[in-house]
Amino acid sequence: MYTLLIGNKNYSTWSMRPWIALKQAGIAFQEHIIQFDSFEPESLFKTEILKYNATGKVPALLDVDVVVWDSLAICEYLAEQHPEKALWPTDKAMRARARSITAEMHSGFQTLRNLCPMNVEADLSHVGRQLWTQHAQLRADVARIEQIWSQRPSENDFLCGEFSIADAFYAPVVMRFACFNLPLSASSQVYMQKVLSLSSVQQWIAEAKQEHLFVPFNEPYRSDREEYLKAD
Repeated sequence: MYTLLIGNKNYSTWSMRPWIALKQAGIAFQEHIIQFDSFEPESLFKTEILKYNATGKVPALLDVDVVVWDSLAICEYLAEQHPEKALWPTDKAMRARARSITAEMHSGFQTLRNLCPMNVEADLSHVGRQLWTQHAQLRADVARIEQIWSQRPSENDFLCGEFSIADAFYAPVVMRFACFNLPLSASSQVYMQKVLSLSSVQQWIAEAKQEHLFVPFNEPYRSDREEYLKAD
Protein backbone atom coordinates (compact mmCIF):
# COMPACT_ATOMS: atom_id res chain seq x y z
CA MET A 1 0.00 0.00 0.00
CA TYR A 2 1.15 3.52 -0.74
CA THR A 3 2.05 5.98 2.00
CA LEU A 4 1.45 9.66 1.25
CA LEU A 5 3.43 12.14 3.33
CA ILE A 6 1.54 15.40 3.70
CA GLY A 7 1.53 18.60 5.73
CA ASN A 8 -1.27 20.30 7.65
CA LYS A 9 -4.59 19.97 5.83
CA ASN A 10 -5.59 23.50 6.78
CA TYR A 11 -2.67 24.99 4.87
CA SER A 12 -0.93 22.56 2.51
CA THR A 13 -2.17 23.03 -1.05
CA TRP A 14 0.62 20.87 -2.45
CA SER A 15 -0.44 17.98 -0.19
CA MET A 16 -4.09 18.35 -1.11
CA ARG A 17 -3.55 17.68 -4.82
CA PRO A 18 -2.37 14.03 -4.76
CA TRP A 19 -4.53 13.27 -1.72
CA ILE A 20 -7.66 14.27 -3.65
CA ALA A 21 -6.50 12.34 -6.72
CA LEU A 22 -5.96 9.18 -4.67
CA LYS A 23 -9.29 9.48 -2.88
CA GLN A 24 -11.30 10.19 -6.01
CA ALA A 25 -9.67 7.29 -7.84
CA GLY A 26 -10.37 4.93 -4.95
CA ILE A 27 -6.69 3.98 -4.64
CA ALA A 28 -5.81 2.68 -1.17
CA PHE A 29 -3.14 4.57 0.75
CA GLN A 30 -2.05 5.50 4.23
CA GLU A 31 -1.46 9.13 5.08
CA HIS A 32 1.39 10.31 7.25
CA ILE A 33 0.91 13.89 8.39
CA ILE A 34 4.05 15.84 9.27
CA GLN A 35 2.88 18.94 11.07
CA PHE A 36 4.37 22.29 10.13
CA ASP A 37 6.28 24.09 12.86
CA SER A 38 8.67 26.00 10.63
CA PHE A 39 10.69 25.39 7.50
CA GLU A 40 14.01 26.13 9.17
CA PRO A 41 16.68 23.40 8.78
CA GLU A 42 16.48 22.41 12.46
CA SER A 43 12.67 22.38 12.64
CA LEU A 44 10.77 19.25 13.58
CA PHE A 45 9.07 19.31 10.19
CA LYS A 46 12.35 19.37 8.26
CA THR A 47 13.92 16.77 10.53
CA GLU A 48 11.05 14.37 9.90
CA ILE A 49 10.47 14.89 6.17
CA LEU A 50 14.19 14.61 5.40
CA LYS A 51 14.05 11.01 6.63
CA TYR A 52 12.01 10.25 3.51
CA ASN A 53 12.52 13.03 0.97
CA ALA A 54 15.83 14.75 0.31
CA THR A 55 14.07 17.92 -0.88
CA GLY A 56 12.67 18.47 2.61
CA LYS A 57 9.18 19.12 1.24
CA VAL A 58 5.73 17.56 1.17
CA PRO A 59 4.05 15.78 -0.45
CA ALA A 60 5.97 12.59 -1.08
CA LEU A 61 4.66 9.17 -2.04
CA LEU A 62 6.26 5.97 -0.76
CA ASP A 63 5.72 2.82 -2.81
CA VAL A 64 7.80 0.10 -1.15
CA ASP A 65 11.34 1.11 -2.24
CA VAL A 66 10.22 3.89 -4.59
CA VAL A 67 9.96 7.50 -3.39
CA VAL A 68 8.16 10.02 -5.57
CA TRP A 69 8.17 13.70 -4.65
CA ASP A 70 6.46 16.77 -6.09
CA SER A 71 2.67 16.75 -6.44
CA LEU A 72 2.67 16.58 -10.24
CA ALA A 73 5.24 13.78 -10.36
CA ILE A 74 3.18 11.85 -7.80
CA CYS A 75 0.00 12.19 -9.85
CA GLU A 76 1.81 11.18 -13.04
CA TYR A 77 3.17 8.13 -11.24
CA LEU A 78 -0.28 7.17 -10.02
CA ALA A 79 -1.75 7.57 -13.50
CA GLU A 80 0.99 5.34 -14.90
CA GLN A 81 0.54 2.69 -12.20
CA HIS A 82 -3.26 2.69 -12.44
CA PRO A 83 -4.26 3.29 -16.07
CA GLU A 84 -7.67 1.75 -15.38
CA LYS A 85 -8.49 4.72 -13.11
CA ALA A 86 -8.29 7.17 -16.04
CA LEU A 87 -6.69 9.91 -13.94
CA TRP A 88 -5.94 11.60 -17.27
CA PRO A 89 -8.70 11.79 -19.90
CA THR A 90 -8.74 8.96 -22.42
CA ASP A 91 -9.33 11.32 -25.34
CA LYS A 92 -6.02 12.52 -26.83
CA ALA A 93 -6.96 16.18 -27.24
CA MET A 94 -8.65 16.41 -23.84
CA ARG A 95 -5.68 14.66 -22.22
CA ALA A 96 -3.33 17.22 -23.75
CA ARG A 97 -5.51 20.02 -22.41
CA ALA A 98 -5.67 18.44 -18.96
CA ARG A 99 -1.89 18.16 -18.82
CA SER A 100 -1.45 21.73 -20.04
CA ILE A 101 -3.78 23.37 -17.52
CA THR A 102 -2.37 21.19 -14.73
CA ALA A 103 1.18 22.27 -15.58
CA GLU A 104 0.04 25.89 -15.77
CA MET A 105 -1.40 25.61 -12.26
CA HIS A 106 1.72 23.85 -11.04
CA SER A 107 4.10 26.56 -12.19
CA GLY A 108 2.03 29.73 -12.36
CA PHE A 109 -0.32 32.10 -10.56
CA GLN A 110 2.33 33.27 -8.12
CA THR A 111 0.44 36.38 -7.04
CA LEU A 112 -2.61 34.34 -6.08
CA ARG A 113 -0.39 31.91 -4.18
CA ASN A 114 1.47 34.65 -2.33
CA LEU A 115 -1.48 36.87 -1.44
CA CYS A 116 -4.16 34.23 -0.84
CA PRO A 117 -2.66 31.23 0.98
CA MET A 118 -5.06 28.37 1.63
CA ASN A 119 -6.68 28.50 5.05
CA VAL A 120 -9.58 26.07 5.16
CA GLU A 121 -10.95 27.10 8.54
CA ALA A 122 -10.76 30.88 8.09
CA ASP A 123 -13.14 33.42 6.57
CA LEU A 124 -10.90 36.13 5.13
CA SER A 125 -13.53 37.82 2.96
CA HIS A 126 -12.57 41.27 4.26
CA VAL A 127 -8.94 40.65 3.28
CA GLY A 128 -10.04 39.41 -0.12
CA ARG A 129 -11.92 42.66 -0.81
CA GLN A 130 -8.83 44.72 0.00
CA LEU A 131 -6.50 42.54 -2.04
CA TRP A 132 -8.85 42.60 -5.01
CA THR A 133 -8.84 46.38 -5.23
CA GLN A 134 -5.11 46.76 -4.56
CA HIS A 135 -3.50 44.12 -6.80
CA ALA A 136 -4.02 44.11 -10.56
CA GLN A 137 -1.95 40.95 -10.96
CA LEU A 138 -4.25 39.10 -8.55
CA ARG A 139 -7.20 40.10 -10.73
CA ALA A 140 -5.24 38.93 -13.79
CA ASP A 141 -4.48 35.55 -12.18
CA VAL A 142 -8.13 35.04 -11.32
CA ALA A 143 -9.23 36.10 -14.80
CA ARG A 144 -6.96 33.49 -16.37
CA ILE A 145 -8.25 30.78 -14.02
CA GLU A 146 -11.82 31.74 -14.84
CA GLN A 147 -10.98 31.50 -18.53
CA ILE A 148 -9.66 27.96 -18.01
CA TRP A 149 -12.73 26.98 -16.02
CA SER A 150 -15.08 28.49 -18.62
CA GLN A 151 -13.67 26.19 -21.30
CA ARG A 152 -14.83 22.96 -19.67
CA PRO A 153 -16.94 20.87 -22.06
CA SER A 154 -20.22 21.88 -20.43
CA GLU A 155 -21.43 23.87 -17.44
CA ASN A 156 -21.91 20.75 -15.32
CA ASP A 157 -18.64 19.05 -16.29
CA PHE A 158 -15.31 18.90 -14.57
CA LEU A 159 -12.50 20.75 -16.35
CA CYS A 160 -12.00 18.06 -18.98
CA GLY A 161 -15.29 16.19 -18.76
CA GLU A 162 -14.86 13.53 -16.08
CA PHE A 163 -12.82 14.14 -12.93
CA SER A 164 -9.09 14.15 -13.66
CA ILE A 165 -5.77 15.21 -12.18
CA ALA A 166 -6.52 18.70 -13.49
CA ASP A 167 -9.42 19.03 -11.05
CA ALA A 168 -7.26 17.77 -8.19
CA PHE A 169 -4.80 20.55 -8.98
CA TYR A 170 -7.46 23.26 -9.05
CA ALA A 171 -9.17 22.03 -5.86
CA PRO A 172 -6.83 24.10 -3.65
CA VAL A 173 -7.62 27.12 -5.83
CA VAL A 174 -11.28 26.55 -5.02
CA MET A 175 -10.34 26.55 -1.34
CA ARG A 176 -8.44 29.85 -1.73
CA PHE A 177 -11.37 31.46 -3.56
CA ALA A 178 -13.76 30.27 -0.85
CA CYS A 179 -11.57 31.56 1.98
CA PHE A 180 -11.04 35.02 0.45
CA ASN A 181 -14.46 35.20 -1.25
CA LEU A 182 -13.03 36.62 -4.44
CA PRO A 183 -15.59 37.82 -7.01
CA LEU A 184 -16.29 35.12 -9.60
CA SER A 185 -18.67 34.57 -12.49
CA ALA A 186 -21.75 32.41 -12.09
CA SER A 187 -20.13 29.72 -14.23
CA SER A 188 -17.05 29.63 -12.01
CA GLN A 189 -19.25 29.37 -8.94
CA VAL A 190 -20.96 26.34 -10.48
CA TYR A 191 -17.56 24.69 -10.92
CA MET A 192 -16.53 25.60 -7.39
CA GLN A 193 -19.63 23.99 -5.95
CA LYS A 194 -19.01 20.87 -8.03
CA VAL A 195 -15.52 20.56 -6.55
CA LEU A 196 -16.65 21.42 -3.02
CA SER A 197 -19.31 18.71 -3.17
CA LEU A 198 -16.80 15.94 -3.92
CA SER A 199 -16.64 13.45 -1.04
CA SER A 200 -12.84 13.71 -1.00
CA VAL A 201 -12.92 17.49 -0.70
CA GLN A 202 -15.60 17.33 2.00
CA GLN A 203 -13.40 14.91 3.95
CA TRP A 204 -10.32 17.12 3.54
CA ILE A 205 -12.25 20.17 4.78
CA ALA A 206 -13.67 18.31 7.79
CA GLU A 207 -10.28 16.95 8.80
CA ALA A 208 -8.60 20.34 8.28
CA LYS A 209 -11.10 21.93 10.67
CA GLN A 210 -10.42 19.18 13.21
CA GLU A 211 -6.70 19.95 13.38
CA HIS A 212 -7.23 22.99 15.65
CA LEU A 213 -3.67 24.12 14.98
CA PHE A 214 -2.45 27.66 14.43
CA VAL A 215 0.85 27.97 12.59
CA PRO A 216 1.94 31.63 12.67
CA PHE A 217 4.17 31.57 9.58
CA ASN A 218 1.22 30.30 7.55
CA GLU A 219 -1.04 33.06 8.92
CA PRO A 220 -0.34 36.48 7.39
CA TYR A 221 -3.83 37.76 8.21
CA ARG A 222 -4.66 36.30 11.64
CA SER A 223 -3.00 36.79 15.02
CA ASP A 224 -4.62 33.75 16.66
CA ARG A 225 -6.78 30.81 15.69
CA GLU A 226 -10.09 32.25 16.95
CA GLU A 227 -9.74 35.34 14.76
CA TYR A 228 -11.88 35.16 11.61
CA LEU A 229 -12.68 31.51 12.27
CA LYS A 230 -15.26 30.26 9.79
CA ALA A 231 -18.60 29.38 11.34
CA ASP A 232 -19.60 25.73 10.88
